Amino acid sequence: MRRKITEKLLDWKKNPKRQPLLLFGARQVGKTYVVNDFGKAHFDNIIYVNLEVNVSVAADFNNDISPKSIINRLEIFYKEKVIPGKTLIFFDEIQSCERALTSLKYFSEDAPEYHVAAAGSLLGVAINREKYSFPVGKVDLLHLYPLDMEEFLWATNNEQLSVEIRKSYAEMKPMPSLLHETAINAFREYLIVGGMPAVVREFSQSQKLLDAANVQSMIVNTYIADMAKYTTPSETTKIMAAFNSIPAQLAKENRKFQYKTIQRGGSATFFGPSIDWLSAAGLVVKCNKVEHGHMPLPAYQDLSSFKLYMTDTGLLTFKSGMAAHNILTTIEMNNTFLGAIIENYCAAQLKCNWNEIFYWNSDHAAEVDFVLQDQDKIIPIEIKANLHTKSRSLGIYKDKYKPLYCIRISGKNFGFENNIKSLPLYAVFCLISL
Repeated sequence: MRRKITEKLLDWKKNPKRQPLLLFGARQVGKTYVVNDFGKAHFDNIIYVNLEVNVSVAADFNNDISPKSIINRLEIFYKEKVIPGKTLIFFDEIQSCERALTSLKYFSEDAPEYHVAAAGSLLGVAINREKYSFPVGKVDLLHLYPLDMEEFLWATNNEQLSVEIRKSYAEMKPMPSLLHETAINAFREYLIVGGMPAVVREFSQSQKLLDAANVQSMIVNTYIADMAKYTTPSETTKIMAAFNSIPAQLAKENRKFQYKTIQRGGSATFFGPSIDWLSAAGLVVKCNKVEHGHMPLPAYQDLSSFKLYMTDTGLLTFKSGMAAHNILTTIEMNNTFLGAIIENYCAAQLKCNWNEIFYWNSDHAAEVDFVLQDQDKIIPIEIKANLHTKSRSLGIYKDKYKPLYCIRISGKNFGFENNIKSLPLYAVFCLISL
């Protein structure tokens, strides 16, 4: 399955100043597959160590964690030579062995000639850092997300369609009508299937949405099991309640996250750590409010006001119980929750390419769905679930801050007029931070 992160992995391999690589991402987003596939394609051999499964190798880290000692033990155990520049050492599920995580620091300092990669699904929440330190500044960090819309097109034999979409975006000219409709149909399928690799693979092979839903159910159950595994019973209950509330949070007319939606009397003190856990586990995308469209946006964010989206839109559709038929029929349906799913889709797509995403709200009088900072400019983005694109809020923002241009994402084809770039819903992946 072709993934964009492979290009970043190749850059890492070629970089003479590289450090050990640490790959973050939610469980089931394809970290193990991506690194193993990359290792097989670009190295002579790969030493794959699953530290959660191979407890005997994990136990070795209780002793000497110098690179020389670790490599010696790996060569003996796996009966393979570890050759600088030709062997990839891959520590998977590294969150289960904190001494292995600490060892990355010494690979960086004492043995930079080796290519060492590590991955973990719950690095941000599963590690007790009181005894061993995180190798701050001694690792290169990458984050893997579910497949975006373009990767979904690649996986479903629509690669040429993605080429045409990028061409239309570069020229800001409409797609031919037939291609536009084909892309809209693929977009509708993506809202249901999402970007979890196992779900996409099942759908691409069977072309049955029901089979995809079965895999989604398994993934959600895996997430719930992780909550129970890495937290206390009382914490698990709160995390699950916060996670399960996301469809209800997005169903509201005001999609700002409200703790009282989780339970009556809910507060940031009670549920705040649960939100942090979900974010650290990579299960949600957090979008903070900014009250001003000035540079730099992070300086104007209100940390107490935010929206919370699911990292994978297919899982949101599944958890909400939204009927696939309602999505496949038409994006013009009068269904308010479909608008929430589409907004979630845009947030997840944008997060793949931008470190931080925000939304703008001015005294509850106007609201722009997303605001991005791209070097020296700020870009307001408005989302419309259908072909009706009139918006009072975007007009207020334009009058107040005079942005270089605005972006409107809707069911319409590509276009550019009145200083507004029109992007069809299927083309959000084209928005990339410079």
